[in-house]
Amino acid sequence: MSKISKFFKGGGSAASKGRGGPSPQEALARLRETEEMLSKKQEYLETRIERELAVARQHGTKNKRAALQALKRKKRYEKQLNQIDGTLSTIEFQREALENSHTNTEVLKNMGYAAQAMKKVHENMDLNKIDDLMQDITEQQDVAQEISDAISNRAAFGDEFDEDELMAELEELEQEELNKGMRDVRLPSVPSTSLPSRPGKMPACHFTFKTFLMIKPCSTTRKRAEDEDEMKKLAAWAS
Repeated sequence: MSKISKFFKGGGSAASKGRGGPSPQEALARLRETEEMLSKKQEYLETRIERELAVARQHGTKNKRAALQALKRKKRYEKQLNQIDGTLSTIEFQREALENSHTNTEVLKNMGYAAQAMKKVHENMDLNKIDDLMQDITEQQDVAQEISDAISNRAAFGDEFDEDELMAELEELEQEELNKGMRDVRLPSVPSTSLPSRPGKMPACHFTFKTFLMIKPCSTTRKRAEDEDEMKKLAAWAS
């Protein structure tokens, strides 16, 4: 029995009949088998067509009757070949549609499983409880923010003192330190040595602080007088 006969005579498995029809996988397998069988039939017809053409060329006008018979057989084979081409196109379209349907079925099935899983997850969830929970979370976040703000603020210890009074006391302390510093300052003493004299001018005289600026003979004038006395003594001794 050919594969086509098995297909049209319901050569399916007992399991498929018990379910009321083949599964998508079984139907796709059958369609692929049919395509394979028709493809082989195409190859066979193409070979027969080439053979009949060769026979027609061989006889030609020498044996016109044999040549015509070969051409008629070629026409029948070509007609069968065209029919198989159309059948293959139909089977291919049906197979692709079935594959798409099977894919869609699997997708819907998996989406159904996911929906059931989500439903099972949400069974123990109460929207009212969720709202209460979110409200509690918000309140606790507000409390945590208030605590953080309170901790980060500067501690105001000692704010009971008057700042103006403290500033006045600080100014008094600074004034006392300034006065104490002025008392500790000592003026430099007046130099006891005389200033050097310049040529052509009178020698600088010595002024003392104890005599309140009373003029005293300066050391240079006194030394000159002593020199003059010595010269007078020498002159008297020589004479």
